[in-house]
Amino acid sequence: MERTTCVIAGGGPAGMVLGLLLARAGVEVTVLEKHADFLRDFRGDTVHPSTLDLLDELGLGEKFAQVPHRRVDKMQVMLDSGIAQVADMSRIRSRHKYIAFVPQWDFLDMMADAGKAEPTFTLRMSTEVTGLVRRGGKVVGVHYRTADGRTGELHADLVVACDGRHSTARAGAGLKSRSFGVPMDVWWFRLPRHEGDPSGGLGRFGQGQAAVLIDRGDYFQTAYLIKKGSDATVRAEGVEAFRERVVNMVPWLADRIDAVESLDDVKLLDVRLERLTRWHTDGLLCIGDAAHAMSPVGGVGINLAVQDAVAAARLLAGPLYRGTLTTKDLARVQRRRWLPTALTQSAQRLIHKQVLGKTLNGERPAMTRVPRPIRILQRFPWLQVIPATAVGLGVLPEHAPEFARRR
Repeated sequence: MERTTCVIAGGGPAGMVLGLLLARAGVEVTVLEKHADFLRDFRGDTVHPSTLDLLDELGLGEKFAQVPHRRVDKMQVMLDSGIAQVADMSRIRSRHKYIAFVPQWDFLDMMADAGKAEPTFTLRMSTEVTGLVRRGGKVVGVHYRTADGRTGELHADLVVACDGRHSTARAGAGLKSRSFGVPMDVWWFRLPRHEGDPSGGLGRFGQGQAAVLIDRGDYFQTAYLIKKGSDATVRAEGVEAFRERVVNMVPWLADRIDAVESLDDVKLLDVRLERLTRWHTDGLLCIGDAAHAMSPVGGVGINLAVQDAVAAARLLAGPLYRGTLTTKDLARVQRRRWLPTALTQSAQRLIHKQVLGKTLNGERPAMTRVPRPIRILQRFPWLQVIPATAVGLGVLPEHAPEFARRR
């Protein structure tokens, strides 16, 4: 039987940040990641100003600056009348007045390297959590399976579920979630970006369809929104019909749409918006997507997951180190992070209902006139700090605890 103080299921942004912070507090922590590496395409690649500030506090700002990334400091929408800017990141209160787009695997590799410098940090790749170990109703560890089929148990004072919206650890605990309906799923694909194309993030809303183009330098990471559950139906129409849809909405993509050679180049994101009613049970805590699956609206999922990890580290490092952890400590994490989660999800639900749902159902006409909120943002540009702050910093941004800071 193996043992550690804290075992983290999942080596995504929340798991790696939490693991590093707890290790810097001297807590023995083991992160179990089921994949052999972090290479996954079309995962969340946004690193927000609040996370960039956190990296500075952790002494990792210079290392991150060396990772190739694209900086986006404005958000725009494409109307029939032209392009209108709706958010200006240069106005936010942060040293980093932009969102950095970086392949998630580079970010996670950097966090893993930082963790390996701490003597109490262990990262085990190709090791999948398959269930929970219980004793007298309390979670006391996890069952795991390695890539070669070997199985085992890893016992711990605390298990933290950071294994996403399909969390095995959460399912094993039987924690219940509240699900909010969503009007769409997302198709992700890439299109070449040419000199002179719009920069930053660009949204386009047409009659019955919508898309978002994210400037990644030499290509656009493109999100095409489809009605919830319609993936099979739309795919059956074929690649030519899909190309026509995209070009009808954004005509200047006609000279590159053939880069989508087949619908195998288009990846489905099954959009969910849900939140656990209780994020913990005795011996187990859920954070990030395991506690609250977010819509891709605003690209804030990673930001919230990282903030959860920082709050959990600050509140739990002491009890874990002293061996005095109780469910009251776990409840404090949920109390700290519930409000920013609920407010963010409420904003996403409003956008789903008033904008995306109506657009995809054909209830909202094509934008021949500039909508009033956008007209206001154009007339008073200083108001663009509001959406920029909401996306870039979020509600109640967390800062690194003193024990984790490096100068």
